[in-house]
Amino acid sequence: MLMYGYFNGSILPVEQIAFGVTDLGLLRGFGLFDYFRTYNGRPFQWDWYWERFANSAAKMHLPVPINKEEAYRVVMELVTKSRQPDIAVRFVMTGGYSPDSISVVNPNLLIMAEEIHPTPPSQYEEGIKVILDEYVREMAEVKSTDYKRVILLAQAIRSARASDVLYQKKGEISELSRSNFFIFKGDRLITPNRHILHGITRRTVMHLAQNDFTVEEGRVMLSDLYDADEAFTTSSTKKVLPIVQVGDLTIGDGKPGKRTQFLLDQFNELIGNW
Repeated sequence: MLMYGYFNGSILPVEQIAFGVTDLGLLRGFGLFDYFRTYNGRPFQWDWYWERFANSAAKMHLPVPINKEEAYRVVMELVTKSRQPDIAVRFVMTGGYSPDSISVVNPNLLIMAEEIHPTPPSQYEEGIKVILDEYVREMAEVKSTDYKRVILLAQAIRSARASDVLYQKKGEISELSRSNFFIFKGDRLITPNRHILHGITRRTVMHLAQNDFTVEEGRVMLSDLYDADEAFTTSSTKKVLPIVQVGDLTIGDGKPGKRTQFLLDQFNELIGNW
């Protein structure tokens, strides 16, 4: 499948895009990204995703070399060139080419179309297991390119027959490696609000839930899992994905819950009409 990308003003086949070896993303790991997908050929929650990308850039002191309207035109051109019903889009911005291997001069910006890799249907039907790790991402509100923690944990996740890792520090839960975390206690929907990336799917689900549930943002402790009725995670690719086991602890009755399914149905209805 031929996919295209935008790199510093030019649109090329992805295979022809290359970064130089003095880029700070390579030399120092200094970069950020964002990721979203289309539904029915339209970028999902574009305004929110752009706002988050610009916020990440500001916090990393990187000037964005394209404005929102130009970026949208690029995204739509990539959608057209892909000739696919829907695609994922990845923004990557690095510190650019540095004369002294540390100073930022002009950032490099890549906007790349990607094939969507959907979550297997069986995971919605059965729920997933996650392992625990005592860790908090540095600058968690920024979607940086530093994902070495979960990459190093890949073997441990596979060995546990789990799907992902849930980060916690001193008993306080933050997020999964690439998605946000929620629990239900009765009709109370509770999600962490510290040391997290503020996910766009998270934000969407909270909006959908507020008419039917009491939505609470605050500290979520490991001890809260013992009397949680349901748990789930949210992301661009996972949507609303049930979690039925955290480490050795079974959540609720060990099956995807009816409230989680209700929110997944609500989300699917939203994207169906996007």
